[in-house]
Amino acid sequence: MTVDWLLGIPAGAAPAIFPAAKTDLPTLGKLGASLVQAHFALDPQRFMAPGRGLEEGYAWFLGKQMKEADVVIFVAERDKTVVGYVYAELEPRSWKELREAAGFIHDVVVDEAHQRRGIGAALIEATSHWLRDHVAPRIILWTAEQNSAGQRL
Repeated sequence: MTVDWLLGIPAGAAPAIFPAAKTDLPTLGKLGASLVQAHFALDPQRFMAPGRGLEEGYAWFLGKQMKEADVVIFVAERDKTVVGYVYAELEPRSWKELREAAGFIHDVVVDEAHQRRGIGAALIEATSHWLRDHVAPRIILWTAEQNSAGQRL
């Protein structure tokens, strides 16, 4: 039994999953900008408006997060090209959210041309293993009510 089979991906078609590197940041910035734009389109009163420098800003943010010990950012590659990423972290108990400590998956983004091929599932699976290996007692992933594709994933 292979991970490809478990994820419903045709044998040999699974993306390569790697920890993100500094050289990936420009692509992560573009993917992160697409995430901001998609969220804003879903609910402009809830989510930040896309503005100038969005790609650079998101790349800067993820680069800063990469340095944190309790953060993981994985990239998915196809043909040596980054086509998606996931960003997650170990978070302590939150009185604001009334929850105990958790592994929190913040971003799951797959380039539109590569969606519905198991890449998001592979990223979540890799992140789930990392969070469990780092003793996350639970894993949380939120999605907007209007994000039916994210909910299916």
